[in-house]
Amino acid sequence: MAAEAAHVLIIQDHRFQPAELVVPSGKKIKLSVENRDSTPEEFESHDLNREKVIAGKSTATIFVGPLAPGRYSFYGEFNEKTAQGVIVAQ
Repeated sequence: MAAEAAHVLIIQDHRFQPAELVVPSGKKIKLSVENRDSTPEEFESHDLNREKVIAGKSTATIFVGPLAPGRYSFYGEFNEKTAQGVIVAQ
C-alpha cells in the first residue's frame, strides 16, 4: 500500500508542533519529523510501536499504520515533560 503525502511534525524548543496531528484512518501514514533544535530528540510511541532518534537540525521519516480510528500518543524521550503529542486517526 503506497503512503500518501507526508504529514509533518516539527520539534522546536523541545516541543512537537502540532501537538495534535489529524490523519486519515485505514491508510499507511508517512511522518516527516523535522528537528529544528540543535540537540537530538527521540520520537517515542508505545501506542504506535515506534521509536527513532532524530539528530539536531535534521529530518527523519517514520511510517505508521494503517491506523484504526483513535488517538495515539507520542512523546520526546529526551524532553518528556515538554515534548508531548497525539495522532488522531479518523
